[in-house]
Amino acid sequence: MSLQKRLDTIRRSFEAEAPEEVLSVMHRAADDVRASGILDRVIGVGDVAPGFELTATSGQQVTLGDLLARGPLVLGFYRGRW
Repeated sequence: MSLQKRLDTIRRSFEAEAPEEVLSVMHRAADDVRASGILDRVIGVGDVAPGFELTATSGQQVTLGDLLARGPLVLGFYRGRW
């Protein structure tokens, strides 16, 4: 089963069991994100990530180039306000 099919199955299962008020909030939030236009500016599958420098949990500065020099890299992005 492809990842997309698995995710679709999980979503359908969740939506079948979640309370309507929860679904309403989630759908409104997703609509707000789409309406913001941000989806027109995000990096897509197969796009080349721009170079960046971040502070690692160890306090060291890490660049995309340094990480790629070690081998293939998977980046995970989390949306949040923490």
